[in-house]
Amino acid sequence: MAVEGAGGLSPVEAFALVGMVGVGAQWLAWKFRLPGIVVMLAAGLILGPFTGIFIPERDIGDLVGPMISLAVAVILFEGGLTLNFKQLADAAPGVRRLVFIGAPLGWFLSSLALAYIAGLSWQSAIVFGGVMIVTGPTVIAPLLRTAKLFNRPAQLLQWEGIVNDAVGALVAVIALEVVLVRQQELSAGEAVWTVASGVVFATLVGFAGAVGIVKAFQRSLVPEYMKVPLLFVVVIAAFAVSDMVLHESGLLAVTVMGLVIANADLPSYTEIYRFKEQATTLLLSGVFILLAAGVNLEMLSLLNWRSALFILAVILLVRPATVLASLSWTSIPWKERLLVAFTGPRGVVLLAISGIFAERLVAEGIEDGAVLQPLAFVLVLTTVILHGFGLKPLANRLGLSSGEQPGLIIVGGSAFSTGLATALGNADVKVLVTDPNRGMLRSARQAGVPIYYGDILSEAAEHGVEFITYSTILAASDNDAYNTLVATDLAPEFGRDSIWQISRAKEDRARHSLPSQLGGQGVNGGRTLAQYLELLADGWIFRTTRLTEEYTYADWKEAREGAIPLAIVEESEVRFVGRDEEPEGRPGMRIISMIPPEIAEKIRRESDEVSKERELAREEAKAVRKGAGSGSLREDDSSDPVDASDDEVLGEDGHDPATEHDANGGDGAAGRPAADDHSDAFRHDSGAYYGGTENPGPDAGAEDGPGKG
Repeated sequence: MAVEGAGGLSPVEAFALVGMVGVGAQWLAWKFRLPGIVVMLAAGLILGPFTGIFIPERDIGDLVGPMISLAVAVILFEGGLTLNFKQLADAAPGVRRLVFIGAPLGWFLSSLALAYIAGLSWQSAIVFGGVMIVTGPTVIAPLLRTAKLFNRPAQLLQWEGIVNDAVGALVAVIALEVVLVRQQELSAGEAVWTVASGVVFATLVGFAGAVGIVKAFQRSLVPEYMKVPLLFVVVIAAFAVSDMVLHESGLLAVTVMGLVIANADLPSYTEIYRFKEQATTLLLSGVFILLAAGVNLEMLSLLNWRSALFILAVILLVRPATVLASLSWTSIPWKERLLVAFTGPRGVVLLAISGIFAERLVAEGIEDGAVLQPLAFVLVLTTVILHGFGLKPLANRLGLSSGEQPGLIIVGGSAFSTGLATALGNADVKVLVTDPNRGMLRSARQAGVPIYYGDILSEAAEHGVEFITYSTILAASDNDAYNTLVATDLAPEFGRDSIWQISRAKEDRARHSLPSQLGGQGVNGGRTLAQYLELLADGWIFRTTRLTEEYTYADWKEAREGAIPLAIVEESEVRFVGRDEEPEGRPGMRIISMIPPEIAEKIRRESDEVSKERELAREEAKAVRKGAGSGSLREDDSSDPVDASDDEVLGEDGHDPATEHDANGGDGAAGRPAADDHSDAFRHDSGAYYGGTENPGPDAGAEDGPGKG
């Protein structure tokens, strides 16, 4: 029976509120592209100290501490579960240095700053200094997705956070036990034995639990539907058993357990990790809401100017000195070192552990231990806001991010993929064409389109492809089953809204149809790869068109009757047009489409006419310069194209062909030569296809060259 606190919420109401607010805060952060932890902390503060709607100690009572401890244990286990050594790639040397050199150096420098700048006792300083090793992988991961960092600096930051999460927790546990043992006035031998035995026992418990899980899964002793529940039970049991011997050593046990499972190469690893990742997201939301709502504003009064100076010292001195010293004399470029050095957000582990340890220190008579919790809260809030809004500009400044440029991976090489990739490239989309068959990438190589030879699902692709710079996937290989596999496997990582797939043969028949959870979204027209290639062979071309206030989507449809709109590029995002979807044309939007042969021929004729007018204007300009304005240039001024009406200059569809680029790099806006007669033709002899780019309307800016594939 739930007991309702006086003037507060019942436990059931409190749990429901925490879940709704936590998940809602994460959704708002995603919707408005804000750091998730900032929104969650703000939501917790509003619920708790600002309004008093939810006070954890009042509404949940003694359950707050155990709930936070178990949640942190699961979060650390999930962190250990991502420690697959095969994924380190070229970041391995830097990560090792950040762990073996950076962790102890960071502990030492942080402890000095706490003692001499913040003015804490040495007992509180060495405990909190150990916790400060943690940089927060749960905070780093969303920041990396937003900043779109390149692989190596992203791996350095992510792996440092994951590994040092466990290292920082272990160091803090050891430091706390040393302090508590000293407070109990035990002998040196007894102190060493208490700490060492607890650490060894926790390691053995975590290792034994992991080995048991691995053997049970490998030998099919557990059915699929029970694997995740069993895993959760073993994680909680390992944490509890270790804590019985040495308080907080359970954090070490669950991290070791996750590490062993991550490197066991289990067939079910992907499903386990994805479910764990979702559970961790839910727990993370709850922990942040609980911690923020439980903040006592009166505790913040314990902080003073020395606390502010300490936070500045951590951001500007301790963190940079630790990273730069750790990465000195390595092959890692200076730009990447600087980025890592000035990126060190703290997260839930620091906040949770400092709160737990602060209570233990105060209970043992170390009064300034009470400062640790408000100091940790302000440090987390400051670093998250600073790096949440500053990482992306810093990365762009250092040239270590793809910036706002949208990215697309086309899986499967063909003339269709190459033509589409080049047309998208004209719209400033970063495109990569991949195929496990080198021969299928030949046309893309010839067209200068970036390629990756290999299976996009392989471990090698994880190291060789900058996945974080791409937001959309199109599965368009000549193997329908492979396309479905790629779309299904990558959907959880990229999001199903960002996974597209060309139609499968016979998919409209009942015996060949697949459930909606398999494969990607269908592209406009519902054509197979063979049908797209047949269109190209019949003379269809790719075009990239930018809409303006004057040249609307309706104008485009009227001028390009029969064209197939395939993709839309707008506001740094690229997406395909869904089946039977009618795009909402907006100014600035770019449409990538396939144009029928008869319209392609008209575009070619217009380009030829404009080319002749350009050449005539160029010759007359030379003559004017030679004549120096003497008035003796022409015999018949009536042929002067300068006096031509707008109708004579503009094409029939209302756009100015002079603004179109051609396959040879001609630029009407700059007065360079236009395309040759064959620029919009499909050349069967070489397999090269040339499309085009159009910029209708007087306000349309110059585009890149035409699509070719």
